[in-house]
Amino acid sequence: MKEFKNYDKAASAFFSGNKPQALPILSWDLSGLYFDKTCRDFNDLRFLKSLSQTNRWSYLESFHEELIGKELVIIVTDPELKIVFATNNVFKMNGYTLNEIKGKNPKIFQGKKTSSKSTASIAKAIKNKVPFETIILNYRKDGSTYQCWIKGEPIFNKKGKIVNFIAYEREVA
Repeated sequence: MKEFKNYDKAASAFFSGNKPQALPILSWDLSGLYFDKTCRDFNDLRFLKSLSQTNRWSYLESFHEELIGKELVIIVTDPELKIVFATNNVFKMNGYTLNEIKGKNPKIFQGKKTSSKSTASIAKAIKNKVPFETIILNYRKDGSTYQCWIKGEPIFNKKGKIVNFIAYEREVA
């Protein structure tokens, strides 16, 4: 509650002759939610930048537009297709946190009704080290399904060796 008093004092000094009014709690709640999301997004961007520097990616894509502008989920795997990173918004899409999926294969999102044709085309693209784009039926942590648009591609280091795979994802109707 002390933070409200400090805010009121600052507002009072700013408006100097006007009677200060306390900021409604609701506005703090709305701003707080946005602030938390913004902090998580920028932490994700910092990690992606660090990962790209550590692995010496030759990949030049800017993650800011995909994560902030388009609100896409970004998942990065190692060359053996084990998840090394996922942006925090993965939880909103499918209910999994990074800690729950880290070290696992992205097949964790697939299930009985997932098209084998779709998974085969993804596997072929990965094997051939080429980009792919598809829509696939995925499963949330609670077992419900959703259509997921995925744009994936291999990431090479500056010496031409595959160091990661990256996927941009979003739920589609």
